Parts: sequence; C-alpha cells; structure tokens
Amino acid sequence: MRAFGVIFAVGCLAFGLFVATQWTFVSIQPIGALPEGATLVVWRRGKMQLFDGPDALCQRKMGGVSLLCRGMALAAFVGPDKPIARLPYIDFVYSLSTGGARFER
Repeated sequence: MRAFGVIFAVGCLAFGLFVATQWTFVSIQPIGALPEGATLVVWRRGKMQLFDGPDALCQRKMGGVSLLCRGMALAAFVGPDKPIARLPYIDFVYSLSTGGARFER
C-alpha cells in the first residue's frame, strides 16, 4: 500500500511538471466577440507563460492594451492548433496572467 502512495505522488509530480512546462492557460475576458469570455488550455509555443492571455501579451509587448492589439494577440493564441480544453472564463487566471491589472472591455 505504501508503494502505491509513492507511485501516486511521483505520478502527480510528473504530471504537474508536464502541465507547467507544456501547457498554457489562456484567459480571454468577456468582450464583444466573446460576451461570456473563455479560458483555453493550449500547447505552449514560443515565449508563452503558464497563465497568459491577449491582454497580458499586449501589456508585455506594447506596454498597454488596445482593441487592435487584443484582436491580433487572440489570433496568435488560438492559432492553427485546436485547444486542449475550453473552460468558462476564470477571473483568477486572468488576474494571474496580467499580474493583477485590469483593462477595459
């Protein structure tokens, strides 16, 4: 029984490490095109972070968020790959991606 616990703990640790290095949680706050918002789980590409999103990318690259930048960043996140999972909008993930900053919708 103890061996099962060790194997389970190692498996959970390995899965957590895999998620932290290979997946990105993309939070899209509610906007006109997505009135309910969304949180997507996508394969990490380039310099994506564990918690990321269009607003966070615009903030990092442009120093602020505009409607044009938000649209281009959203296209970059969705890209050619299908999301691993689609979840409802999770405000906590959005807050983690932007470092607690809020931007107008």
